[in-house]
Amino acid sequence: MDGDLPNIKKWIVMYPVYINSKKTVAEGRRIGITKACENPTCAEIGDCCSYLKLPFAIEIDKAYPRDFMQRGRVRVSLKKEDGTLYNSSISSRKQLMFRVAEMVPRHSGRTKKQETASTSTAGPSTKSGKGGKKKR
Repeated sequence: MDGDLPNIKKWIVMYPVYINSKKTVAEGRRIGITKACENPTCAEIGDCCSYLKLPFAIEIDKAYPRDFMQRGRVRVSLKKEDGTLYNSSISSRKQLMFRVAEMVPRHSGRTKKQETASTSTAGPSTKSGKGGKKKR
């Protein structure tokens, strides 16, 4: 287990719920609704972290405690082993949430999705449309 990823347990945890503008504070949102983004995914958060040059690990098998249907979380490291920051503009969990929430709407996979989503009418949403990737 310890080899290439030294102390993943000490990395901060970021659930997509934290920056989801569709959720309330009681449901787990941690930043202001104006700064949050709509339905972020772990992959989008991961892409944003790699763009910000932060080491991250996506844990798909983990669920958000308040809503266990919400699968996946991202572990991010803000500091190197010696305590210096990977990205000098991000020194806290809160700053990371703000930066990622600001970047997710501009995500390449999302800009294509929005064009198709705006033409279709909003039907009843179900949770069954998620994934199909099960690790055994």
